[in-house]
Amino acid sequence: MTSYSVGQVAEHAGVTVRTLHHYDEIGLLVPSGRSPAGHRRYEDEDLDRLQQILFHRELGFPLDEVAALLDDPGADPMAHLRRQHDLLTERIDRLTRMAAAVEHAMEARKMGIKLTPEEKFEVFGDFDPDEYAEEVERRWGDTDAYRQSQQRTASYTKEDWLRIQSAADDLNARIAALMGSGAEAESEAAMDLAEEHRQQICGFYYDCSYEMHTCLGEMYVADERFTAYYEAIGAGMAAYLRDAIVANAVRKA
Repeated sequence: MTSYSVGQVAEHAGVTVRTLHHYDEIGLLVPSGRSPAGHRRYEDEDLDRLQQILFHRELGFPLDEVAALLDDPGADPMAHLRRQHDLLTERIDRLTRMAAAVEHAMEARKMGIKLTPEEKFEVFGDFDPDEYAEEVERRWGDTDAYRQSQQRTASYTKEDWLRIQSAADDLNARIAALMGSGAEAESEAAMDLAEEHRQQICGFYYDCSYEMHTCLGEMYVADERFTAYYEAIGAGMAAYLRDAIVANAVRKA
C-alpha cells in the first residue's frame, strides 16, 4: 500500500508540516503508520480524512467541531459530502455577490474626479462633479457611453481637465459671440460650432452620435441646471445651442 511522508502530504494539501503535526497531536488526523525510524506515514484513507478536515476548515468550522463531525459513528459519508457541497455553493454565491458589489463600487469610484479639493476648485470652480456622480450612474450607468466615459476620465490628470475645461470655455465663448451677432441657430456658422461641440464630447468623453447629441441638446433646455449653466454665459444660449445641434444633425442626415 502506498504511503506518504508528512512533507509529501503537506505539499500536496497546501498546508504546513507544523499543521499536520498539530492535527496528529490533538487526534484529529493521526497517520496510519510510522516508518522504521519513527516518522509519520500517511495512507490514502488519511488523505481522504484530511480533505474532509480542510473542507470544514474552509467553511469556518472550529477543529473540535470538525473532529466531532468526522468521528460520528452514525455519520453517512455521502451526507457529509452533500452538506459540504451545499455549504460551499452557498458560500460561492455569497462571495460572488460580494465581488459584484465591490466591482460596482470600483466602477462608481472611477466616475469621481481624481483631484484634491483645491484642484477641483481650480478646474471646475464652484461645480463639484462628484455631487452628480450618483445621478449620472443611475441615469446612464447601463450605457456604453457611460462605460466609455469612465474608462477615459479615470486616467485624466489635473492638466488634462484644465485643457478640457479651457477648450469648452473657448467654444462656449464663440457660441455666445455668434449668438450675440444675430446669426441664426440654423446658420452654417452655428451648425459648425455645434459640430465642434459634438467632436469635443467624442474626443474627451465618449462616442457621441448625432442622435445622442440631439438628446443632449434637449436636456440643456429641459434640465434647469444645464439651462442655468448656459444662461450664465449668454441669455438664451441653452435654446440657441439646442437649435444649432438639431440643425447640425439635420444637415448631416
